[in-house]
Amino acid sequence: MTPNRAAIADLFPSKLPDGCVFRPGLLDLSCQKALLAAVREVETTAPTARVLTKTGGYTSAAITNCGQAGWWSDAKGYRYETMNPLTHQPWPALPDVFRKAVADAVRGTPWSGFTPDACLINFYEPGAKMGLHQDKDERDFSQPIVTVCLGDDAEFMIGGLKRNEKTDVIIVRSGDVLIMGGQSRLRFHGVRKIYPGTGSLPLVIGRYGLTFRKAL
Repeated sequence: MTPNRAAIADLFPSKLPDGCVFRPGLLDLSCQKALLAAVREVETTAPTARVLTKTGGYTSAAITNCGQAGWWSDAKGYRYETMNPLTHQPWPALPDVFRKAVADAVRGTPWSGFTPDACLINFYEPGAKMGLHQDKDERDFSQPIVTVCLGDDAEFMIGGLKRNEKTDVIIVRSGDVLIMGGQSRLRFHGVRKIYPGTGSLPLVIGRYGLTFRKAL
């Protein structure tokens, strides 16, 4: 079982860093189901896969993409590709329901005009995780990263601008949104743990993280 938010106050920072906006429960169950259906549609033409990292291992989470470009990793390094390297076809277009969820997420924030051109979809099976990293393969760091959570609860780490700086942890649940922009745009972050069977979407065993970016 995942710990209750009220019972793990020690895990939560008293205040998130400037530029981090956490919007728990923003997307209701109906929206979550629509987002999941759109993810499944993307996966029909661009299946998720664990990809090779430049250090020689494979990602713990499986990935796919949609939009004008997709984030990719292999022996050549980290980059965006306009064609899916596995299928040699363009990535699926961003579904309308994705665009609406992002518009709802950024409303009232300093990035209310944010329009993504790419969505990296990470799927974490039980036991999968993602180490601390920066999102720095995009061209314009004035644009935020918007992450939508679907499925099981997870421990999300938010670090500093250097890998060895203090890390805070928050519990993210299905329907939550986390935005990292401004002074927090290049903070290290990652996913430490998944809590299987805790999500509000019974068809998901694990967690999807939909990470919206302005890549090009």
